[in-house]
Amino acid sequence: MRTIITFSVLLLTLFSCKQKEKESKSKQTQISKVSSEEIGEVQIVTQGMEFFVADTLYSGWNKLTYKNDSPEVHFILMDLYPEGKNAQNTKEEVLPPFEEGMKRIMDGDMNNAILAFGKLPEWFQKVRYMGGTGLISPENTAKSTVYLEPGLYIMECYVKMMDGSWHTSHGMYKQIIVTENKTVLRPPKATAHVNISSTKGIVLKDSVSSGKQIFQVQFEDQTVYEHFLGHDINLVRYDDSVELPNLLQWLNWMNPTGLRSPAPKGYTFLGGMNNLTGGATGYFEADLTPGNYVLVSEVPAADDKKLFYKFSITN
Repeated sequence: MRTIITFSVLLLTLFSCKQKEKESKSKQTQISKVSSEEIGEVQIVTQGMEFFVADTLYSGWNKLTYKNDSPEVHFILMDLYPEGKNAQNTKEEVLPPFEEGMKRIMDGDMNNAILAFGKLPEWFQKVRYMGGTGLISPENTAKSTVYLEPGLYIMECYVKMMDGSWHTSHGMYKQIIVTENKTVLRPPKATAHVNISSTKGIVLKDSVSSGKQIFQVQFEDQTVYEHFLGHDINLVRYDDSVELPNLLQWLNWMNPTGLRSPAPKGYTFLGGMNNLTGGATGYFEADLTPGNYVLVSEVPAADDKKLFYKFSITN
């Protein structure tokens, strides 16, 4: 009798294990069928002057993992275009005024530069900036989580070449369709909270230590500054030998040498959160080591606007 009971228990145990194994394989099969677009994991690579990324994404929260394998500093800005406009309009109507304007700036002719920028089409004022990454140094990876609405986007980088021409002029813009389908991604849990506004500037509300940090960036408002754009946040690590005013001058694209390659030595750009509308929230990640850091906006005279926040990590 005892033998029969023992055998029965053994059979039940084996059946239970087989059933659990079957259920586990079924779950793994279901997970493998979920696309990266649905998960909201967006892999982006730059090797020269391009974005290698999917042509179609889902709406909702998306995590942009941007690997910069090029020798240049880059960033990602997600432009939500008004209905009926696309990359062809970028090429024909947007790039020429910016190219002419920058050429005038390089020639020291600011008056005619402003006139050139005035040739931008009226519809361009309706473009909405939906975030992206901050500046990222060569051989580094930026990670940002943004909320994308359905529509047609232009992913762009307008850092400048050594001759002062825009990266966009060399093909660094890509049309992406964001569909009505929603991702399953949820916002990450933040370890540090940052507020940014046109009145209070950048405020880091938490102490930050070394290791992986997830910054939540709350845009209290947004405005248009003299460089025709709003405020953003870039995380930069800097050496003791550098002079921070040089960084501020370089971050102003309206300077002939602003945002122009090569980037100033002694700074490592670690990503951040590009322009968002007032009231919106974005997230970015960074692995921090002991040293000196600054959170700074890519706007003219960022220090005067309080869009410049220094901090250090000692452990």
